[in-house]
Amino acid sequence: MNHTSESPYPLARHSHSMSPDTRHLLWSVAPGVAWIVIFLVLPSLYLIGVAFMTNGPYGQPQMPLSLDAFRQLAGFGFLGWSPGNLYTLLRSLWQTLVATGLVILVAYPLAYYISTCRDKLRPIMLLAVVVPSWTNQVIRAFGWMNLLSPGTPLADAAQALGLIGPNMGLYPSNFAVTLGLIYNFLPFMVLPLYAAFEKLDMALVEAARDLYASPVRAFWHAVFPQTLSGLLAGTVLVSIPAFGMYVIPELLGGGKAMMLGNLVANQFSGGSNWPLGAAGALIMLVATFGGLYAMRKVGKRLGGGEEVVI
Repeated sequence: MNHTSESPYPLARHSHSMSPDTRHLLWSVAPGVAWIVIFLVLPSLYLIGVAFMTNGPYGQPQMPLSLDAFRQLAGFGFLGWSPGNLYTLLRSLWQTLVATGLVILVAYPLAYYISTCRDKLRPIMLLAVVVPSWTNQVIRAFGWMNLLSPGTPLADAAQALGLIGPNMGLYPSNFAVTLGLIYNFLPFMVLPLYAAFEKLDMALVEAARDLYASPVRAFWHAVFPQTLSGLLAGTVLVSIPAFGMYVIPELLGGGKAMMLGNLVANQFSGGSNWPLGAAGALIMLVATFGGLYAMRKVGKRLGGGEEVVI
């Protein structure tokens, strides 16, 4: 009888082995995973922990765990209830929706026009859209402050139309904040839409026209489904950072149009209430994931394929 030490199950001997391709793949993704864990996951977990802690005498978080920060965010304080924080949250949501909608209205025809230009002009047009975003955001906000100040052509035109009083400017105001958001995030909507228009099948558009479809119906049935992927991608790139924007409301709003990002920043600096600031940041994280989930549902409901669904 031949006694051997080999296992009767050949596959079991190799169950714990790892192929060179698998090891190479793990080593390739390890730096990226480590970066995400160290600079995204761990700070987010720390932020979540701080949001459920108690505010110390100097604004530092301390034990025990509590929901005081979320009560304060809802407006409940030691002096009773105040709707100020809820107004800030609703203003942030409203400003984000308005700015995103207006960005879409501006970016759609602009992206289509660029896609129909001659090949030599397209890079120049795209560069003209993108170049302003290379400038520091603070500098661009100061530029709009100068353009919207009293005595400027825009302010004089608004005064002539009766929109503002004498010797008043268009800044600081909610209008200035909305205008700054549109200007800041327009490239993030134009580029995805332009990429979608580049792949547009004009045969479907011509078929809609041959069937006597109106321009609106031709756009809705032939153009919109083909550009839905770019629209959803641009909406995510615009709405999520706009919801937590800090610089534009701080400068162009002048304290009169504070958004959630300003509320969070103030609690980590002058307000000295880290748990409240962390609770506000946690609300922004929840809103981000909720927005992504909603965009995914919208993409599926509108009949988008795999390239549409986020």
